[in-house]
Amino acid sequence: MPDAASSPAKPDPILPGTPGPGAIEIRRFNFFYGAKQALFDITLSLLERQVTAFIGPSGCGKSTLLRSINRMNDLVDGIRHGGDITVGGRSIFDPTLEVISLRKRVGMVFQKSNPFPKSIYENVIYSLRVAGQNDRKVLDRVVEESLQAAALWEEVKDRLEESALGLSGGQQQRLCIARAIANSPEILLMDEPCSALDPIATAKIEELIEQLKQTFTIVIVTHNMQQASRVSDFTAFMYLGKLIEVDTTERIFTNPSIQQTEEYITGRFG
Repeated sequence: MPDAASSPAKPDPILPGTPGPGAIEIRRFNFFYGAKQALFDITLSLLERQVTAFIGPSGCGKSTLLRSINRMNDLVDGIRHGGDITVGGRSIFDPTLEVISLRKRVGMVFQKSNPFPKSIYENVIYSLRVAGQNDRKVLDRVVEESLQAAALWEEVKDRLEESALGLSGGQQQRLCIARAIANSPEILLMDEPCSALDPIATAKIEELIEQLKQTFTIVIVTHNMQQASRVSDFTAFMYLGKLIEVDTTERIFTNPSIQQTEEYITGRFG
């Protein structure tokens, strides 16, 4: 397997300085779990209202990079970083920035659906309740709009007071997406959102991603090459904590610039 460092580097086609609150800039970003370095000098620009997929073998740093964007990794003891990540032009590590406000702007959908043991209604507006919002008209509107956006409203509109735990796996994941967008974020991070779902539920989530990118910047981690090729506009291939190549998804899957990318895409390793 060739060393990526010895391969000719291609200029990043995703240009820095993209306008808008949903644009993400990652600059010379390094990340450590204690003494172990997990990410090495990552530089990457993610365009607003586009879907970017992070691909690569297990342990390559995809999820670590994804969780860095909303500082979810802060919950792990002994972590540290170098470099910077900006959202809408502002560093997410700005000491005057509250992490809670960052996570309102950058929603997260996890690999395993995690509905709360509450009603469908209360799941969607949980964050609004925590923020002190109790106006029933406002809550009703947010519930309907969020469930509509998550393509779930028609399936659950007559069951809003029932437990969310009674939904199917695919419905629970779409409920978690509705909960994530109830805060009106600009960015949605999705960490293997379909890995626990059957093909029918996966197809619904993929259709939903296509609709959601009209409103949100979406970053998705996936092991599924076919899924990455279907849902993303740009694809970033990572290996051993390094960003090997990033380009339009069409080019990555049809004419990658680096041999290591081609070998992974074609299943020769990983």
